[in-house]
This record gives sequence, C-alpha cells and structure tokens, in this order.
Amino acid sequence: MPDVAADSAASASGGELVPFVPDTEIAVVYPLHHGLKPPISRVSISWARGNNLRVSLLRNPPSNSDSDGEIGGKVVEVNLDSGAADVREPAQWRRIAYGSVTPFALLQSRKNSASILSKLQSSPSPFHLDWWEYVMEYSKDIKELLGNPKSNYNPLIEDPKEVLKKGEEPTSLKAAWELMEMFYADKLCQSWLPERLVDWLADYDCLLSGDQPAVHSKLVEFQGTLVTLQVIEDDPKYWEVISSALAVGWLEIVVKLLRLHGSYQLDQIGLREVDCHLEKDAIFSDCFCLPGEVLTENGLVETVAVLISMMPRMRPELKNGKLGECFKAKPDFVKAWEKWREQITKLDSSAFWVLCDHRQTREGLKNLIQIMLGSIRILCTATSHWIELYISHFLFIRPFTVGFESMYNLAQKCIEMKPMSSPHKLLRLIIGIIGENTEVVLAECSRGFGPWMVTHAIELLTARSDQADILLHKEHDDIGGISMEELHRLVYAQVLTSHFLTWQIAPVYLTSCMRQGMSLLEVLLYRQPAQHNQLLLKNLEICRLYELDHVSSNIMKIAGVYHWKHGRKGLGVFWLQQARDEFLLNKIAQQLFDSVGKSISGESFKQWEGLIELLGSESKPAGNLEFLHKYRDFKKLLQQVCDRKTPDAARHASDLLMLLTLLSWQGRPLLNVSQTNLLLNKLQELSMASLRPGVVATDLPAEALDSVRLALATNLGRAILEEQ
Repeated sequence: MPDVAADSAASASGGELVPFVPDTEIAVVYPLHHGLKPPISRVSISWARGNNLRVSLLRNPPSNSDSDGEIGGKVVEVNLDSGAADVREPAQWRRIAYGSVTPFALLQSRKNSASILSKLQSSPSPFHLDWWEYVMEYSKDIKELLGNPKSNYNPLIEDPKEVLKKGEEPTSLKAAWELMEMFYADKLCQSWLPERLVDWLADYDCLLSGDQPAVHSKLVEFQGTLVTLQVIEDDPKYWEVISSALAVGWLEIVVKLLRLHGSYQLDQIGLREVDCHLEKDAIFSDCFCLPGEVLTENGLVETVAVLISMMPRMRPELKNGKLGECFKAKPDFVKAWEKWREQITKLDSSAFWVLCDHRQTREGLKNLIQIMLGSIRILCTATSHWIELYISHFLFIRPFTVGFESMYNLAQKCIEMKPMSSPHKLLRLIIGIIGENTEVVLAECSRGFGPWMVTHAIELLTARSDQADILLHKEHDDIGGISMEELHRLVYAQVLTSHFLTWQIAPVYLTSCMRQGMSLLEVLLYRQPAQHNQLLLKNLEICRLYELDHVSSNIMKIAGVYHWKHGRKGLGVFWLQQARDEFLLNKIAQQLFDSVGKSISGESFKQWEGLIELLGSESKPAGNLEFLHKYRDFKKLLQQVCDRKTPDAARHASDLLMLLTLLSWQGRPLLNVSQTNLLLNKLQELSMASLRPGVVATDLPAEALDSVRLALATNLGRAILEEQ
C-alpha cells in the first residue's frame, strides 16, 4: 500500500502556471451582493468557470410560526479580477487554463468518435469530411477566453478628432492563436488569406512596437498632439501618419484624417471652396475633362479620399465601418482593380496639381497616390517593420499572391529590405508558418507562449495538414515510445500539477495520452495530501470518472491509516471500511481489544462505545470486530436485567451470551463479580427449570451450558482477585 503522500503545495516547483502570491500582499476585498436577510447559517465556496468564484449562501429553514417568506438560499458568482490589477496576470492565466478544458475535452471526444467510425466503415466518415468545422468551433471557444476586453466607453457625440478608438486590449497570445487559425484551420479564408493578414495587423500592430515605432504607435503619438494643432496640414507628422496608415490598409483612418484637412473648415474655405461632387464626377468620367478653376485644393483632398474609400478588396465582406469594395470572384476583382488603378494614374498625371498652392498638401497627396500605385520606395519610407511592408505589398503591389511558397519568398524579400536585430515572437511565428516548418512553429509556440499554447494549438496544426499530423503522431523510441503530441500534453499537465489551484484539471490532459497518461495520473492522485477531506473527495471523484477503482481503494486506505495515526479514530475506521480493508480493520480491532482489556469497567467501556458502533456488523468485518459489537449489546442488555427494566432483556442477553466465545479470554475478566453471580444464578435457574414437568426443552446442547458455566466460574475467580 502506498505511503501517505506529502503536501503537494510544499513540493511545487518553479514551473508553476500561476505563481503563488504570499499573504504579505495587501488583501483585496470583493463585494458580495446576495440580498438575503440574516442570519445566514452556511456559506459554501467553489470555483466557477474561468476566474469566478461560486458562493452558495443558505439560511436556517424557518419554522411555521416565524416564516418570513424569504427564500432559503442563493448562489452568486464573484469575478476576482474586477478592480484587482495586482492579481490580474495570474488570474488571467488561471481563467484561460480552466476555460480551455471544456473545448479541449469536447474536441477529443469527437476525435475518438471519428476514429471509431472510421474503423467501422470503409468510406470516409462525416467527421473526417467536416473535421475542420469542429476545429473552428473549438478555436472560437478558445479565442473567447484569450480576449482581454476593456470597458468600452461609447460617447453619445463622437469626437471628430479621435483617430483610434478604444476597444479590446490585444494580447500576444490571442494574436498567435489567430495566426494559427487562419493559416491551418480556417478553410474558408484560404482564397483571401492576404486580406486576413491585413485585418490581423490592424488588430495587433500595437504589439510590435520595439526599437522602431510601429504604425499604431505613430498614430497614438500624433493623436496626443492633434488637439493642439491650428493648421493641421502644415504639420509634417500629419502627412507621415496618413501615409503610414494607408500603406498598411487602414483606409477608414486615412479618410478620417484627410477630412480633418483645413480646406474642409468653414473659416478656411476661401478659394478652396468647390463643388466636390462635380469634381468627383469629372475625375471618374471616361473623358476626364475638368476645367482648371474647379479642381482646387479641397477637391484634390476629397478626390483622393474617395479613391481610397473605393479601393477594391479581394474578400467576401468587410466589418462595419471598414472601407473598400469587396469582390469574391477573381475576374470581377481584376476588372475593378485595373479600373481603379487607371483612375489613380489619370489623377497623378493631371495638370491640375499646379492649382494647389499649398506645398505640404500637394506633396502629401502625391505620396498617397504613389502608395496606391505601388511605389516600393514610398512604401519602405511609410512602413517601420518588415511585416508592415509585407502587408503593403499584398495591398498595392501583389494582390494576387497565393500559396505558402510565394508568401515566404515575399517575406524574405521584405526582411532584407527592413531587417530587425531582435524580431518579435509573433514575427518569428509567422516566418515558421509560411515557411511550412512544423518544428519551427512548435518551437516558437513553446518558447514564446508556453506549454498551454503548444498543447492546444496542435489541434489547429493537424486540422488540414496531413504532414503535420504524421509528424506529431509519430512515436519516438528515444522519448519512451510516445508521440510529440503526447509529449507536449504531458509537459502541460506537469505545469498544471505544479500548483494547487490547477492540479485538478490535469487529468483531462493526462487521460488523452494513451501511452503514459494513466500511469502519471495515478502518481498525481497518490501525491495529493490525505488530511484534507474536500481534496480527498475530489480525488475519489476523479477516480470514479476515469474508472480507477484500485487507485480509489488505495487512496481510502491511505486516508484511513493517516487519520487513525493522528488520533481521528472514527475517520480512520470510516475510510478503511469504505476501502473494504478487512486486514487493517482487524488490526484496529486488536488494538481496541488491548485498550478495552486494560479496564473492563462500565465507565471505561463507555468511551469506546461510539467507535464500536462505527465498527458494527454493517461492514461485515471478521473476528474481533464482530465480537466487540456483540459484547457491547450484551453489556447493555445485562444492565437492563439488573435494573429489571425489560422483561425480554434476559432472554436476549442469554442469546448473546451463547454467541460470545471469549469469556475465557486470558487478558482480563470481561464481567465484574456481581454481574458474574447474576449470570451464574440465571444459568442455574435455567438448568433447574428444564427438570420440571411441562417445560419445553430447548435445543441448546448440555455441552454448551457446561462451557458457559465453566467460563463464568473462571471469570468470577479472576474478577474476585482483581477487585481485591
């Protein structure tokens, strides 16, 4: 039988998923709004989904006389990271760890069902044909966990000078997950993958700021100075941020900034006031004939803004507020793209630029036109990182780029043009993905995002890639015959088991490992301390879920021995009975005999009655336990005979006396002098009564009466000697 395990919290290593914060920190108080009237008799606390605590409050059941009509209890949930910035990071990780268990377990269940169906039928199962849809459902559930939403403030009146709106706070973990999803799992986006990358950069460009400022950081810096600018178009930063935003496809921001131009202000109209509708119609007409007095500065700005807002996009749809014209079919997109570029070329070569007297406006708009025409020199100037230059190629130079090989070659070209001394982990991950190097992708996920990411992203890696599936499921003799997939799951399970807040979700991942998972799960369960009752019940529940009956029995034995050795006799006997360990129960009974035998007086015996009751015949123990139970009942009945309380007590006592075979026990006398004399007299009366005529003879053999009489006589002599 395994030894009693030590406290797992004491043996936790440095690889904790959630670092333990000592109690020296300032305590955080969370309000609990339950609405119950006092008194509250009981409070139960347990973990809910993610970073929530489930608090159950129960009131005393009211009597009929004082019933106040109130409910008997209430269950409320408390979010632990509301207003507690100092515990946000550990709490966030714990929320992700707990929340990802259900999607992972559901996907494994579906995978097992698909495997069974594929073995039963020769044709491909529906699970196999539509597997990517199940993976996308799984990915959607995980993405909801990875978000880090802020409280969005939506003013009734929108600030016209607010360029960047506050929304969900981006995280590198979610950015990496979306990369894996779009390249490996999402079958529908493969035809417009470059546009997906444009959206991805728009959401996560703020994470890439390092030695060089990203486009997002430029916009943030400019927005801080925007309110202080009197003539915005005179500031070089204004045209710089517009060019940068256009280069990465943030069209709505570009148009909004352009319409902050001074030519739109009522107090600056002057010669700039024109009929913009006339200008746009003239520019986009086939004849392209404009009178020189019409195309003024404001007209040029508005025309460029309209051209930007009409940019063709090879994608099925756009989010609300995004600009551009979507085309699903490639022929339609090519036709619209050529027409759009033709309009830009006409505008660039027109003679009406000489009418624009404002030099900064003229040069700034010219730069925007060159970006839309795909000038590599201007794009390199407008972008900061190679990924931004990479995105600009998709938008304005190579919108028809398809295939991982073409995307990888283009990325290498952009890296040569904009090298980085220490690339961000997200950029390293992108290179591994488009380079079709599964080992690099796994290494970058592990190094940059930890075991959680590798364990869960493997499901995306293998969704539509047979090569990745073969690589990850190949068994390796040098690591114990397990696959890379199982290895990463075991590593993540070890991280979970290293902390007392997350060990109980490790079995989900261990049981998905066919080779070594179950044996390590048994080790984990044996390691849990036996002294905590709630933890013990959790252990037993895990054993029940995974049908580990032998582990459950051993754990109950460990708990029984531990409690018995530490003075909690009742708990010890209870758990040993639950484990059906007759050997240890008999050893306990022998210890009880030794203790009872030292002093057989009634007062001394009372302290053992509760334990003897617990050791009753319901658990069907053998030997000494059964005797103690009967001896307890015999003592009670004998006392009733002495007190003449129950007429049938003598008969029941005699029945029990016949069953007790240990009156000649060599330890100490079981009965005192008066009790022994009483039994001898009753035995004599029984013998004399049997000689009378008309008395029905008992089926009790004479040898049994002689044995009892001899045992009582021996007990009487020893009792007289002890009392003297």
